Amino acid sequence: MRTLPILACCFALSLAAEDNFGTLVFSDNFERKETQKIKDEPGNGWKTSSSWSAKGHKEVDLVDGTMYIYIHPEAVHAVDVGHDFAFIDGTATMRFKFHEAKDTLMLNFADMSLKEVHAGHLCAATFGVKRVTLQDMKTGGMLLKYYDARKAGKLSKEDADIIKTKAKTIPNEISVGEWHSLNVTILGETMTASVDGKLIGSFSSSGIAHESKQVLRLLVSNKVTLDDVKYYKKR
Repeated sequence: MRTLPILACCFALSLAAEDNFGTLVFSDNFERKETQKIKDEPGNGWKTSSSWSAKGHKEVDLVDGTMYIYIHPEAVHAVDVGHDFAFIDGTATMRFKFHEAKDTLMLNFADMSLKEVHAGHLCAATFGVKRVTLQDMKTGGMLLKYYDARKAGKLSKEDADIIKTKAKTIPNEISVGEWHSLNVTILGETMTASVDGKLIGSFSSSGIAHESKQVLRLLVSNKVTLDDVKYYKKR
């Protein structure tokens, strides 16, 4: 029988990969209960946007050791579920499950003290059922001079062309109704994404290297279930 040696080898490789991520600074497997079912109560330091983006309606449930995030019909913004994660270089890992073909999950790295960009947006990795998009928001679409111009309908073609260079979209199929794993790593000005242990791609841009990443916000446009969230810091 070779099954046990093979499993042991795979486990060892998994541990080695996690060691390469750096120091584990946060983890959550959501093995806890809410005290009520009226308002968001994710616990463990998580904060949600529902009080302002969904008129206080509940958009986050803890269900059987997972975190189920779903947008309310009255919401004016994607569900934002964030946690402090202060680092320069590091990795976020988690398991996730899409429920519908229109589901997306964005890992949005932010520095709320940075006033030159809208809402502290620095960079992001967005996962959907057909593609993964890696973005530099700090020098791209969330830079206030671009953000305000677009909001006012005055964004020039030249600036629109610049914004296009600040993101990379990579075709990738992610099935609905099944669990998957993802890793997003930032090293210097390069962001790299993997799904189910497969490298999806990398993107390099100066804004990704911002040295005061403070929060990782998980933005959900429809429905996503999460588990085994881990954040690692290299520096």
